[in-house]
Amino acid sequence: MKYLFCYFVGNKPEEERVHFAISTDGYNFEALNNNEPVIKQTLGKKCCRDPFIFRDENNTFHIIATDMRSKDGWNSNNAMVVWDSEDLVNWKNERIIDFSKFESTKNADRVWAPEVMFDKKKGEYMIYWTHNNADDDLDTITWYAYTKDFSTLITEPKVLFRPKSGMCGIDADIIEKDGKYYLYQADGEKEAICYAVSDNAYGPYFEPDNNKVSVATVALEGNCIYRIDGTDKYVMIADQFRNGGYFMQETTDMIHFKKVENGNFSLNHLNPRHGSMLHITDEEYEKLISVFK
Repeated sequence: MKYLFCYFVGNKPEEERVHFAISTDGYNFEALNNNEPVIKQTLGKKCCRDPFIFRDENNTFHIIATDMRSKDGWNSNNAMVVWDSEDLVNWKNERIIDFSKFESTKNADRVWAPEVMFDKKKGEYMIYWTHNNADDDLDTITWYAYTKDFSTLITEPKVLFRPKSGMCGIDADIIEKDGKYYLYQADGEKEAICYAVSDNAYGPYFEPDNNKVSVATVALEGNCIYRIDGTDKYVMIADQFRNGGYFMQETTDMIHFKKVENGNFSLNHLNPRHGSMLHITDEEYEKLISVFK
């Protein structure tokens, strides 16, 4: 098993693009395509952030990302952009999911960091994202809805999780382990990665009093957690958005983490911003190298 990292690299329009990097061990990464974009967006804002890559139940790949040009301001977007692929190389069916078309989100001005997981209990795909409506007092928090095709929604968008503090919570990343769903996000009050846990993908999520999991001494966001194949370790990477670069930490119990020292991973030479990780096969890894190296 190998690893594909999908990310963007900055706040300029030409940097808000989809980039790929690969790894054989989940710690050390090498850029594909000379760290140039692998997809050219043609719809919506024509700029994207926070790309999330995933494999569906039929072994088709998808990327879903924030449709946003940050130069327009941090309250300037109401949509996501989606692509499909059969081989990780050729991306097609670009489309926009516009949240201004739904009653509960018709005044959306932040639709950020979308992710997708297959809800085994419901047999449907759950999209969840960081959301803000211009006309409510909920702050910027995690919402969700269900879809069959990553084009339309089959449920009305609604709140998934709000921190007890009432402050914002952004960039939620959910992973299932042993029947529990762990939601990690950047907590606006603590400026750290915190967690909540549930028995269901759709919640309700319980937030422990001592729920900070990041061990960094600087503010983090854009967290992503993934398993290291063949071990009981899970690695979390997160964006040091004020200091620059990525922070890496690891765990075996999903709650207690330890820092991975800078000399033990190589990621920051990519200049990555908020991204996502996909486990890929050896064959898929070789195909990516043959096309993008």
